[in-house]
Amino acid sequence: MLITANNISVNYQIDGPEDAPVLVFSNSLATSLAMWNDQVDRLKDRYRILRYDNRGHGATPTPDMEGPYSIELMARDLLGLLDALNIEKVSFCGLSKGGMIGQWLGINASNRVSKLVLSNTASYFPNKEMWRERIGMATNDGISAIAEASISRWFTPLYLERADTVETVSFVRDFILETQLDGYLASSVAIRDMDFRAELSQIDVPTMVVIGEKDPATIPEYGELIADSIPGAKAFVVPDAAHLSNIEQPEIFTNALTEFLQG
Repeated sequence: MLITANNISVNYQIDGPEDAPVLVFSNSLATSLAMWNDQVDRLKDRYRILRYDNRGHGATPTPDMEGPYSIELMARDLLGLLDALNIEKVSFCGLSKGGMIGQWLGINASNRVSKLVLSNTASYFPNKEMWRERIGMATNDGISAIAEASISRWFTPLYLERADTVETVSFVRDFILETQLDGYLASSVAIRDMDFRAELSQIDVPTMVVIGEKDPATIPEYGELIADSIPGAKAFVVPDAAHLSNIEQPEIFTNALTEFLQG
């Protein structure tokens, strides 16, 4: 469903009882709101769950604008969506890029967030060349050029070798292939250039940082830095999980999320 928010059209979906507390899920780069299907199935009876596609991803169009995005811009898209839906305050769970959006919200809009879950994410990437290579590859050869390398970072080798995960991996690969190239490129620049390290100590809402034990994309040290920098933050390590820990270990991930939100 599309709605105008922050002067763009945003695709969103709401599940769960109207009178339940609102929980927002925010997606990683090159995915759609469907990445949270398992969590929605497990939690929709107790939460009013709002999912949405970032600009240039899923069913949210790439707006007519020049230049790259910023994490602030994407966070303001979400605030605009909340305003459009008349939602004042939410619990928030974001993974990777979604976790970066969550950091901005915690620093700059903590009055809109009751609890904050930052999963498989970073506050800063020291290796800018890595991002330049990915951006160059996608620019020159299209979004399909980054698909298999992304899959290898998003799941552990053992998960990829299992016969019972083929359908899930194919489902996730389609996220990448269906991502709009302009949206991917502009979002990648935003991720490459962000740096929240000096501001994390300003976050004053209850926070849990979820870390994939075997995440090569946002390595555990990145999550540990975030948890150590936010006063009172809790760190939770998902065992045997790479970058998409909510998909690779859905039960462990969702149980940890539920315990934190109810605690």
